[in-house]
Amino acid sequence: MTTTGEEHARALTGPWWWARWRSAVLDGSLALVSAVECGAEGIPFARDAGIPVSVGIVFGLIAGSVLLVRRKWPIAVVLVAIAITPAQMGFLMGIVGLYTLAACELPRRIIVALAGMSLLGTMIVTFVRVRQDMARGDLTLGDWFVPFASITTSLGLTAPPVLLGLYVGARRRLMESLRERADSLERELQLLAERAEERAEWARNEERTRIAREMHDVVAHRVSLMVVHAAALQAVARKDPEKAVRNAALVGDMGRQALTELREMLGVLRAGEDAGRRAASAPLVAVGMAAVRAASRVADEDGPCLSELEELIGQSAAAGMVVDLSVEGAARSYAAEVEQTAFRVVQEALTNVHKHAAGAKTHVRLAHRGAEIAMQVENEPPPEPGSASAARLPSGGNGLLGMRERVVALGGVFVSGPTDAGGFRVSAVIPAV
Repeated sequence: MTTTGEEHARALTGPWWWARWRSAVLDGSLALVSAVECGAEGIPFARDAGIPVSVGIVFGLIAGSVLLVRRKWPIAVVLVAIAITPAQMGFLMGIVGLYTLAACELPRRIIVALAGMSLLGTMIVTFVRVRQDMARGDLTLGDWFVPFASITTSLGLTAPPVLLGLYVGARRRLMESLRERADSLERELQLLAERAEERAEWARNEERTRIAREMHDVVAHRVSLMVVHAAALQAVARKDPEKAVRNAALVGDMGRQALTELREMLGVLRAGEDAGRRAASAPLVAVGMAAVRAASRVADEDGPCLSELEELIGQSAAAGMVVDLSVEGAARSYAAEVEQTAFRVVQEALTNVHKHAAGAKTHVRLAHRGAEIAMQVENEPPPEPGSASAARLPSGGNGLLGMRERVVALGGVFVSGPTDAGGFRVSAVIPAV
């Protein structure tokens, strides 16, 4: 884990302008050494200048201690070092000051200007000092040594700290840039993880909705017919034993069909669950997509088609409903989800008739058009208006909602509502492609 800028700012535990106590101790030690050096060099300076030695020592101590503020005011440190160069003191302060100046985030023109001033000052002082030594006879070399010594000395005291400071500053900026990129990448990854979690949660909710809708469509119709046949069986058990036997056989067949369809759905779900366990280490996005695919398989595998519509209507007719089926246009094959949706709409509409208008005559119309398929289920008022089904079928209010979701998901139009005659009409139009 990287440290963000805010956490880095809170990590400043040193005194005053220092980030850490270690930096404060280092600068204090360098300032102490520089003060001692300048104080010692102040003795010959005082003698040459004809001032008291104590004044030269105090001047050197004060000048050398300026190194303490090198991190806060590096320009001031370099200017002081240049100013005391004629007194031949402050070599450590000049070197450390130039290094700090070059490592700081200052404009290059300022660094070049101050480094040039320090180079020029050191060159002049060295030139004068060497000429004086040669004039006194302390040095017996040729005249060529004066410029050579001044140039090499000034370059040796200026170029290495400046170059090293530039390198350290560039490396520090690179590390800060990499840290910022790492922080940005970490935030992006966290955001992506949150979005992936949201997508996975959406996929899980979508999966639950699809499974609930599919189970409602598959089970509700057959169970409703079973309840209707059971009510009819109860009514005719003593009057017409043969009809009671037929109704009992129908109830058994429908129960077995319902169980078969439930087993198929649960098998698909368990297969999807096993695949999800095997992909437990996959990203959340892949889990979400797998959930959607699993839900789709529940609807797609062994799903109903329009060719089974007559069988569906025959089951309702066997339960006592008067159903009239009319088909317009030439029948043709459609995509699996289109045929399944059309079948489920008719199935759920017939189930609602069993629940809310038992005994009412129902008209089922199916129209094959060029670019779409249309279906309509309309029931007349029940024989006894306002009466509920004798079987007392419960209603959860999910049938119309499920039909609308199916049709709209395919880009179709769904309309439902009561008719002027007192019945109820369900209409849907689904694009053929």
